[in-house]
Amino acid sequence: MTDFEFVVLLVIFAALIQIEMPKKIKPTGKQISMLALHAVVFAVVTAASWMLYDKHDGHWAYPWPAWTTAAWALALLGHFCVVFTSFEDKGYEVFQQQK
Repeated sequence: MTDFEFVVLLVIFAALIQIEMPKKIKPTGKQISMLALHAVVFAVVTAASWMLYDKHDGHWAYPWPAWTTAAWALALLGHFCVVFTSFEDKGYEVFQQQK
């Protein structure tokens, strides 16, 4: 059996058992506004920390704001992903009933 035949069989099998993909959850207005607030606070604090960064009169100084900027940027990226890439969990109701 070739790879192509295998893929065709998988597609036919999936159509027969009617696999349903989870639906994307549309973000609420509150979620979007909290993400926007997070982004604004990130921008203000990051700009302030870089302005406060002392360059020691042209000599090399450890760029400490880079760590906070990178960590907070990753947190902001995670927040964005949670808001805009969430999908329904069909097993959630079953989980709630087991409690």
